[in-house]
Amino acid sequence: MESEIIKIRDFSAGYGQNFVLKNINLSFEKNKVTAIMGPSGCGKSTLIRCINRMHELNLDAIHKGDILFNGKSVFETNPILLRKKIGMVFQRPNPFPTMSIYDNVIAGYRLNGIKLSKKEFDLIVEDSLKKAFLWEEVKDNLHKKGTFLSGGQQQRLCIARAMAVNPDVLLLDEPTSALDPKATAMIEELIVELKKTVTIILVTHNRTQAARVSDFTVFLYLGELIEYGSTETIFTTPKNPKTEEYLIGKFG
Repeated sequence: MESEIIKIRDFSAGYGQNFVLKNINLSFEKNKVTAIMGPSGCGKSTLIRCINRMHELNLDAIHKGDILFNGKSVFETNPILLRKKIGMVFQRPNPFPTMSIYDNVIAGYRLNGIKLSKKEFDLIVEDSLKKAFLWEEVKDNLHKKGTFLSGGQQQRLCIARAMAVNPDVLLLDEPTSALDPKATAMIEELIVELKKTVTIILVTHNRTQAARVSDFTVFLYLGELIEYGSTETIFTTPKNPKTEEYLIGKFG
């Protein structure tokens, strides 16, 4: 299908001799939000780290099978170029502590030696911060350190940093687990807005969050793909009893 931006084929991954993910077959739709749910240790974070090849940064990382991004194997793509196209935001906000808000946003350009005029950088900073719903809050303090922001603002700064290089896909690994309810609500609103321009894959423990923001839901259990479908279907009429048990809070 034309609308599938990422296809995971017969894919297993893990550490040393131990496969955490087992024979995953899954596709992600363009400009949709797909939530990945499941109990701790089921392989959710490992799966998204394989998509942008961060998993391989572990010395004992193993994988077999393939992941296709726009029809090409990610394993045949330069990881630095791949991570420009597939951005990632982590569980805890991690703005670069020595950098200003402005420099945090354009860090991807500076780290890759991309030279632009000040005017071009100014436009990228403003546009990215607007996309992250942060511009109005920080526009008068762009040259203050990112660490002076609240936790929710820092996480939106990290989203702005990821969006600044115009990715096709944004991987969000439990992006609100360290945030209060108000900051969480703002990130959720942002996720729904961002899917107009980017495909979002969201790892979350929060079932109600998945129900609120995602179009599709993946349920992993013990490293296996148990169920995948529209979020509405998964939450109202799950096919697998394990999915239902998880959704009603029997485990995980």
